[in-house]
Amino acid sequence: MASTIQALPTEVVYLITAGEVIDSLASVVRELVENSLDAGATRIVVSLWPQQWRIRVADNGCGMNLDDLQQAATAHSTSKIRSSADLWKINSLGFRGEALHSLTTLADLEILSRPLGGKLGWRIIYGDGGKVVQVEVTAIAPGTVVTVSHLFGNCSSRRQGLPTTAQQMKAVQATIYQIALCHPHVTWQIWQNDRQWFTICPAATIGQLLPQILPQVRQGDLQEIKLEISNPLNSEDRTQNSEFSTPNSPFSTQHCALNLVVGLPDRCHRHRPDWVRVAINGRMVKTPELEQTILSAFHRTLPRDRYPICFLHLAISPNQINWNRNPAKTEIYLNEIIYWQEQITQAINQALSISSNNLKEAVHITRVSKLLKAAEARGGYNFNPQNSNENHKNSNPSLSTPNSLKAVAQVSNTYIVAEHSGGMWLVEQHIAHERVLYEQLCDDWQLLPVEPPIILYQLSLAQVSQLQRIGLEIEPFGEQLWAVRNIPAPLQQRDDCAEAILELSWGGDLQTAQVAVACRSAIRNGTPMNQQEMQTLLDNWQRTRNPRTCPHGRPIYLSLEESALARFFRRNWVIGKSHGI
Repeated sequence: MASTIQALPTEVVYLITAGEVIDSLASVVRELVENSLDAGATRIVVSLWPQQWRIRVADNGCGMNLDDLQQAATAHSTSKIRSSADLWKINSLGFRGEALHSLTTLADLEILSRPLGGKLGWRIIYGDGGKVVQVEVTAIAPGTVVTVSHLFGNCSSRRQGLPTTAQQMKAVQATIYQIALCHPHVTWQIWQNDRQWFTICPAATIGQLLPQILPQVRQGDLQEIKLEISNPLNSEDRTQNSEFSTPNSPFSTQHCALNLVVGLPDRCHRHRPDWVRVAINGRMVKTPELEQTILSAFHRTLPRDRYPICFLHLAISPNQINWNRNPAKTEIYLNEIIYWQEQITQAINQALSISSNNLKEAVHITRVSKLLKAAEARGGYNFNPQNSNENHKNSNPSLSTPNSLKAVAQVSNTYIVAEHSGGMWLVEQHIAHERVLYEQLCDDWQLLPVEPPIILYQLSLAQVSQLQRIGLEIEPFGEQLWAVRNIPAPLQQRDDCAEAILELSWGGDLQTAQVAVACRSAIRNGTPMNQQEMQTLLDNWQRTRNPRTCPHGRPIYLSLEESALARFFRRNWVIGKSHGI
């Protein structure tokens, strides 16, 4: 069998970003695991002995034959690219051919491998510079086992400059978590000092895998969407004739997809932006432009100083990416960045909206969840389906949509009880109306003239500048007096208009002013509402872009599913036929 691993031409080597690749235990794990994934592995076992500076990675991938093994650790040797043109159609996690070679200069390297369908397995020990020093036949299942021993043994200063063992193990764990999120179909077993450290079970989707990595987040707290997207109009197909693409690679010109998992803002968020993460074609990357786009999309949906949980995975055409920016391949150049930002913003807006796909939600308040005994699997309860259909026929046609809510009653002149086909919701009227008004103001910030002008007293220059910054016309009207000649439209009919303008003068940008106006103008809790007023508010609120939280980040509604209610009232008990159960 001819070798598929070959040394790169000199001109290609000069085009590849140079730099240190192996600088820690975590970097060794990353490089070896990426090789396993490129080999098509679905099960990876990582064993670490940090005190001995020893690492072993075993996989069930396609394996290597003897010719490949003899070439694998030489400088710039790879099976993943051949020419400079291939640098623009990278479909694999690795392509520089330097990881194994670097390891031979920093540690002792041993590889055992047997190709799929091969009758023999081979064990090879490499010396400095990737030279083969020992070859022997060995018994091994199809796949590869790479063992790195005495890492940095010939460079004691390097070991002394690294963090503590505990910190390095934390970095290893974070590295594996990141890679596992990008490849949820893989089974992971991680061992430390011959004891199982942690495992990651495969999952059908990223959203199902994420709770294994963030135990405080439940799957019901997440919303996941997958969208097929097209390439930018001016992109060119440079990959369709790629001879060296990874087999069965999903990252091709014909397959562009956006996979998004978001923590619903009314249920989970973070103190730091540490879970705003972006992956492209199977690798976690640093892209400040896309990360800022995600943060902007969650603006005014979270409490102050809180950040979203969001994982974005783009599977796009390789010709849109330049991986050759950083040796670790964690920083990239992405072509048509504005186009991808627009796609991401639209996807997040879709994930945060209330639609027929996410209307029937599980109870998400812990105490209520425990009260309703809703931890077990959902039952197949149906709540009077015939009457429900009749009600829809007799109701307003606009309410017959799958995501419509029907106003039933008002509790304490504060909460609207809303019914839908899958249960009931409690909607807090003030903050629901606040969300409606805020988005209306963002779309149409109208300043209307007012006569006579509103007179304010003893404003500082900073307050005057602030009012001018948000568009108000203000001018001196005498000693320590100021006249405001236009105001935001929602404040026009209010008796407390002067107090509202004074509140706006205390600082903040235009959005802060819009939030303040919306909050002051929204219907107050304690205000009675008739049936039509409640229904109108529900309809307007459902059409907002971010209906889950108010602009301050407070949750607007509580959902109670019919299946959970039926379980709490034990409607599955069969007491007797005469009881009507």
